[in-house]
Amino acid sequence: MKIALYSLVHDDTTLRIVSRIITFFSEKKADIQIEKALFTHFPKTAALAFESYHDIDPKTDVFFAVGGDGTVLRSLNYVRESKIPLIGINTGRLGFLATVQPNEIDICLSDILEKNYSTEERSLLEIKCNPPHPDLDTFPLALNEVSVARENTTSMITIHTKVNGAYLNVYWADGLVTATPTGSTGYSLSSGGPIIAPESKSFVLTPIAPHNLNARPLVVADDVEIEIHVEGRGDSHLITLDTRLFSIPMNSSISIKKSDFSIVFIRPNNHSFFDTLRNKLLWGQDKRN
Repeated sequence: MKIALYSLVHDDTTLRIVSRIITFFSEKKADIQIEKALFTHFPKTAALAFESYHDIDPKTDVFFAVGGDGTVLRSLNYVRESKIPLIGINTGRLGFLATVQPNEIDICLSDILEKNYSTEERSLLEIKCNPPHPDLDTFPLALNEVSVARENTTSMITIHTKVNGAYLNVYWADGLVTATPTGSTGYSLSSGGPIIAPESKSFVLTPIAPHNLNARPLVVADDVEIEIHVEGRGDSHLITLDTRLFSIPMNSSISIKKSDFSIVFIRPNNHSFFDTLRNKLLWGQDKRN
C-alpha cells in the first residue's frame, strides 16, 4: 500500500495525528510519502519527501490531508487529475471537507487498510481569463468556489454575467460567488446561498451584498459556461479560487465552467453529508435553554 501525507499547519495536535498515521502504516510495511515541510518534523521516518504533484507516485492509494478545510483545499494542487483518493482528518474548526475527527482516527485507519469505505467524486471549477493571467494559468481550478470581489475601494463593482452566452444579469455588488455543490456550505452559504447536496449536478451563483435587492442566488446546471465581465472605479479587482487570491485588471473577461476531471474523496461508511450538516449547523438541537 502507498500513502501520502500533507498538513498546512504543524501544531501539536496535527503532528500527533500525523505521527499516529505514520506509525500505523509503517507497521503495515506501507510506502509512505510526506510533504517536504511536514517531513522536517519526522526526519527519521523511512519515507520519501514530496514537494509538488510531480513527486507523488501516481499509484498512491490514499492521500491524507491533516488539518482543516483549508488544508484539504490546498491538497488539490498535489492530487490534481491523478484520481488519488483524498481524505481529510480534521484538526481545524468547521470540518465540512475534513470530516474525520481525531477520536475516530484508529477506526478510520483500519477501515482504509481493509478498504472498508466508499468514494465519491466532487466536481471542480475551471477558469480562463482574458487577458491571460500567468499565475492563474498554472492551476486554474477550484473545488469550492470562484469569486470576484472589489479591491482597494469601498465602491461596488458592476458584474456583467452571461450563462451559455445568454445575458443573465448585471450585479451591482461587493462581488459574486460561483460555487460547486461542495462549496455551497462555504462562502456562498455565508452570502445567503442555498446548501446543495454533493451529488447534485449544479452550480450556484450568489451575489455578495448586492445593491439591487431583487438579485437572488441562482442554481444552474453544471454543464453551462458562465461568463463574467467586471467594471468599477478601481484599476483592478480580486478573484479567488478557494484559498488562493489574485488581483486582475478591471474589464478583464472571466470564463467559468466545470473541469474535465473531478476529485475523488474517501467517505467513511459511518459518515454522510447529512450527518455533517446536522453536526456542524446544529440542526435538530434545541438551544433555547
